Amino acid sequence: MEKFGKSQPVKRVEDTRFLTGQGRYIEDAAPAGALRTWVLRSPVAHGVITALNVEDARESDGVQLVITLADLEAAGVDVCMDGVTVKNRDGSDGASPERLMLARDRVRYVGEPVAVVIADTLEQARDAGELIELDIDDLTVKMDLMPGGEALHDDVPDNKAFDWGTGDEAATEEAFRSAAHTIALQVEDNRIIVNSMEPRGCFAEWENGRLHFCFGGQGVWGLKSQMSAKLGLDEADVKVTIPDVGGGFGMKAFAYPEYFAVAYAARTLGRPVFWIADRTEAMLSDNGGRDLTSLAELAFDDDLQITAYRVTTRCNLGAYNAHFGQPIQTQLFSRVLAGVYDIQTAWLQVEGIYTNTTQVDAYRGAGRPEAIYVLERVMDRAARDLGVDPWELRRRNFIKPAAFPYGTVTGETYDVGDFSKVLSRAAQEADIAGFAARRAEDGKRGKYRGVGLCYYIESILGDPSEGAEVEFLEEGRVNIYVGTQSNGQGHETVYAQFLADQSGIPAENIQVIQGDSDRIAQGGGTGGSRSVTTQANATLAAVDAMIAAFTPFLAEEMGVAEDAVEFDGETFRAPGSNLTPTMLEAAEMARAQGRLDLQRHAARARLPGRSFPNGAHVAEVVIDPETGHSAVERYTVVDDFGNLINPMLAEGQVHGGVAQGLGQAMLERVVYDGDGQLLTASFMDYALPRADGVPMIGFTSEPVPSTQNPMGMKGCGEAGTVGALAAVANAVQDAVWDRGVRQVDMPFTPLRIWEVLRDVSDAAE
Repeated sequence: MEKFGKSQPVKRVEDTRFLTGQGRYIEDAAPAGALRTWVLRSPVAHGVITALNVEDARESDGVQLVITLADLEAAGVDVCMDGVTVKNRDGSDGASPERLMLARDRVRYVGEPVAVVIADTLEQARDAGELIELDIDDLTVKMDLMPGGEALHDDVPDNKAFDWGTGDEAATEEAFRSAAHTIALQVEDNRIIVNSMEPRGCFAEWENGRLHFCFGGQGVWGLKSQMSAKLGLDEADVKVTIPDVGGGFGMKAFAYPEYFAVAYAARTLGRPVFWIADRTEAMLSDNGGRDLTSLAELAFDDDLQITAYRVTTRCNLGAYNAHFGQPIQTQLFSRVLAGVYDIQTAWLQVEGIYTNTTQVDAYRGAGRPEAIYVLERVMDRAARDLGVDPWELRRRNFIKPAAFPYGTVTGETYDVGDFSKVLSRAAQEADIAGFAARRAEDGKRGKYRGVGLCYYIESILGDPSEGAEVEFLEEGRVNIYVGTQSNGQGHETVYAQFLADQSGIPAENIQVIQGDSDRIAQGGGTGGSRSVTTQANATLAAVDAMIAAFTPFLAEEMGVAEDAVEFDGETFRAPGSNLTPTMLEAAEMARAQGRLDLQRHAARARLPGRSFPNGAHVAEVVIDPETGHSAVERYTVVDDFGNLINPMLAEGQVHGGVAQGLGQAMLERVVYDGDGQLLTASFMDYALPRADGVPMIGFTSEPVPSTQNPMGMKGCGEAGTVGALAAVANAVQDAVWDRGVRQVDMPFTPLRIWEVLRDVSDAAE
């Protein structure tokens, strides 16, 4: 059997229901008549709670329950949210502050939940919330990213979350000391809000003594374990489901305080309870992204080969530790800064500082852009300062194809790659040869045109294990149960397509079942571009299990030896028999004989290692110096995603990721005032990209199949954003470089561009 699908650009089957209003999102899935929830949140960034009186709210019309932390504790709820500690460079433990589901004595960011009101209607819940007496004595607010200031947590001196590093510090120091050239650049990576189309939401109900918790998320099993642990329930008594999800971006992978309050309320009242955030509430309370300031340094020899790099980053984790996994900043820098460059030694230091904002531990694009952005900005600066073509500088430092598999200084092993081939294809597709003419033409109109390159590599996978189960039903229908969770990526199409390719079962007969902890015993959820690669690998194992299970049954039916039966991807065959049943026909034959054991086939599979998608993004930006307005006019992507199951879906993922990256590069920026108040708390103040700001995006696949999975695949979910930030930033820098501008940071708003051009002009006078 060929171990890879047919790579056909099949249209998404789920789009029919989405585009006709038939999607079933969290608000559609909530039980009719469910009680509604309103959350009282801290109006200040830092302070001591001196009074919290909810009695009037409890007596208000329609109110069924008002919850404070004291109520949760009295009911025996484990009120501490899970958090992660990180080892400091000296081996000591990083900060581990207590984070409570609802505030007890202090509040530490604007929007922190303090109390929860449950009522018959949302309006009644909100009205009752206005009756809650909440008095807070303000404390000093810390908004900078330097150690010191009044401690947010008594056990976290200097507000420093951790001082983490990796690599060989001494060897790196020596490499810089003996380098022929060194380049340094400090860049800011602006804080952003995820802004998924559907805000966070959930409902809870009790069914036959069991908790059913439903939320818009990225996997059910982690929250199932936490619900049982926090509420003191057996895991068998907790069912977690996920309906259609309107965007996840990593932000919805986490547990949040509202979820536990809603579950507690449903258990206490014996009625369904529903909550969904409004947009401003989401902006205040969702985990945010980026918010890093990094000093990146490169050391070169006389041949402009990189001999070492060093990155020192201050990252804003917000008021509390990341919910699970190491804080993503540390994970991602350690994984990808070795990148596509043949770096001999490396050292990375990351210092995390608490500030009075909600925690920063989920990233649109899961964080890979942070690392690539820093490295590709300093590479571009190095090319300019060293007087070398930026494309040539990257070529000189590429790992050569013959060097694979290649072990990096950060412990990864790149299995395959041909970076020069991909880069050459990008130059061709982007018509780099014609750029000078385009720039000259714009110059005649008084406009500045710049071109920017980003060559990225990222590691994907997360949990390398995944399971799949195939169930044969009557009338030729088939279910495939998967452990990942679609947030809009098209899993229903690609999983059915892949199973069809491998089994011969018509794709239209296959239904993908996901997001139900009762129906699927185990799964890794979705995140880190792991889903299609791990799930396809598990599906291959399930198909093998199906073939192995049907073979002895069919051998008896055919009257041949078992080793004579073969499956050719469409039918079972054996020499000497006229029977050639398809997989569906084999299942029907077994059902007719009462062989129910042949109606379900499950398998788990583990990938041996990560795959490493990589590629080149080329952006061209045109700037009007009179207004500072900049526009991305050309955008070209050439990606090595390995083999593609569905090229159309892969291209769609890239388009969406690029649009997301353009949003941050050109428009998006979270702004707080000196008191920690969010000033960009609505779409009147926080700009997202619109259709007229996104150019046509050229996409070309230049695959070098991975050796780390039988499909030869590499993940692609985050790749668009990974490349977009640096490509656009480098294009803007290129456009203004000849005007004397040596540094400009995202977002490239008209005001920011106009100001830097004005400042340079004023300085020259």
